[in-house]
Amino acid sequence: MKRLLSAGYERIFQICRCFRKNERGHRHLPEMTILEWYRHEADYNDLMEEIQNLLRHIFKIIGLHDTLIYQGQKIEAKPPWEKLSVKEAFERFSMFSLKQALDEDRFDELLALEIEPHLGIDKPLFLVDYPIEKGALARPKADNASIAERFELYIAGLELCNGFSELNDSKEQRQRFQKEMTLQKALGKSVYPMPEKFLKSLRQIPLSAGCALGVDRLVMLFADTPNIDDVVAFTPEEL
Repeated sequence: MKRLLSAGYERIFQICRCFRKNERGHRHLPEMTILEWYRHEADYNDLMEEIQNLLRHIFKIIGLHDTLIYQGQKIEAKPPWEKLSVKEAFERFSMFSLKQALDEDRFDELLALEIEPHLGIDKPLFLVDYPIEKGALARPKADNASIAERFELYIAGLELCNGFSELNDSKEQRQRFQKEMTLQKALGKSVYPMPEKFLKSLRQIPLSAGCALGVDRLVMLFADTPNIDDVVAFTPEEL
C-alpha cells in the first residue's frame, strides 16, 4: 500500500487479513481482520481526527449515540478524545520509567500489563508519541528525533488501531532495517533480504499517514464480549 502511495494514489484502503505468528489469547488471534488506509497530505494528527469521526459515525448508525456500555463500564465518545504521550503513561501508571523500560527491553511487557488496562476507561484515548525505537516505519517528530509520530487508540483498555505519519526518507529507513537485521542475526533468527523496491518507492512518497484498525476487536466492543473467539466464525483450534 505504501508503494501505491508512491505511484500517486492519494487515498487508499483495504479490508484484509493480517497474520501474527504465535499470538494467541482472549484478545489475540494469529489471523485477524483489519481495515487499513493511507492518505496523502496528512499526518498522525489528521488520522486521529478521522478515526474519531469514523467511530462516532458507526456508533450513531448502530444506535449508540456517543455512549457505549462495555462489560458494565460506560464510555462516552463525545469529542474531544484524550491524548496521552507514552512518556506520560509510564509516569502515571508504571513503576518503571520509559527509559528503564527501553533499557531493560521490557517496554512491550510493561505497556501490556501495567498501562493498557488503564487506557480509555471512561472515554476513548489516543496513546501518542512513541519512542523512535517503537516506530520502525514512522516519521520522527520535527522538534524531537527521539520520538515517532505514532499513535494507538484505546477504548476500555482494548487497543483498536495503530497509525503513524509515514517515514519517507529512504536512507533513514534503510538504516533502521539494517539495524534490525543485525539484531535478528545476533539472536539467531531468520534474516530477510533488504526490501529494495519498497525503499526505492519511499523517494516518491509525499507527506502521508496510514492506519490499521482491528475489525474483530471493534466488534468485540459492540458485542460486549471480552473474548475475541466470540466474534469470529472459526478459531484457529477449530480449523
